[in-house]
Amino acid sequence: MAELPARLGAEIEYGIAAPKGGVWLGPSGGETALRAVLIILKWLTLVALAIFILGPLIVMAIWAFAGQWTGTSLLPQVWSLKWWPDVWGLSGITDSIVLSLQTATVVMLLSTVICLPAAYGFARFRFAGRQTLLLAFLAANAFPKFGLYVTILTVFYEINFNDSVQGIVAIQMLETLVFMIWIPTTAFQNIDSGLEEAAIDAGCSRFGTFMRITLPLAAPAIAVAMLLSFVAALDESQGTLLVGLPDHITMPLIMYNAVNSYAQPEGAVFALMLSIPSLLLLVVAQFLARGRGVRILGAS
Repeated sequence: MAELPARLGAEIEYGIAAPKGGVWLGPSGGETALRAVLIILKWLTLVALAIFILGPLIVMAIWAFAGQWTGTSLLPQVWSLKWWPDVWGLSGITDSIVLSLQTATVVMLLSTVICLPAAYGFARFRFAGRQTLLLAFLAANAFPKFGLYVTILTVFYEINFNDSVQGIVAIQMLETLVFMIWIPTTAFQNIDSGLEEAAIDAGCSRFGTFMRITLPLAAPAIAVAMLLSFVAALDESQGTLLVGLPDHITMPLIMYNAVNSYAQPEGAVFALMLSIPSLLLLVVAQFLARGRGVRILGAS
């Protein structure tokens, strides 16, 4: 009988029951081969995904430092930094970086202020159409948004929001709603409402309870949502193209111009400059999410 727990664990692992006589039978040869095939397929899939996702980034990074690369060799014949001063010397590059950082920061802060109360309401209250409204925030990202941007542009023309920073901020906020609604909603749902009730019973106001109990517990998830919102606003290009031109040009727009009008290494430098901040922020967001058990999306 002492061997029973170990046998039960093995049965769970391999899905094989021991016979009535108590003699343990290990996995058959066919089952062992199947497990090996599944492991191989899993690793092949992971390698294929890594190549698919990281391959273009690696090639882009190589082009950014390639002094001469004819394509006849796996790596450049000459490595060089000569393209970087050329890119920094282009007209409008500094202004585009400043504008991109400013608008992304404003979008992140406005989205936080506007969406957090809504996220708390979705998490704590049950009302008709709640799930429908939650899914509606996904709708903007579920379909191509260019037609939506054109429709919004016609409205912006009427209120003089076109070719303005205000218009860029408004159009970029569409990219952040899904993060600033869904992630904080999930975080608030995972907080035991009994903690809030105990604080209220102890004499704390509802606002004080939110600031002292709820908000600190949800802070890691909110930080993840804010970082993802900043990245989404920083990388947004279609809406900004329609609303910002001709006087307000962000980094993605000037990158497109560089890719089409300049040498390929210069376009790679632009793309790398835009990708590095986004990748770093995503790494930080993933670290916060893992460290605090935050789910990126989901609501019950």
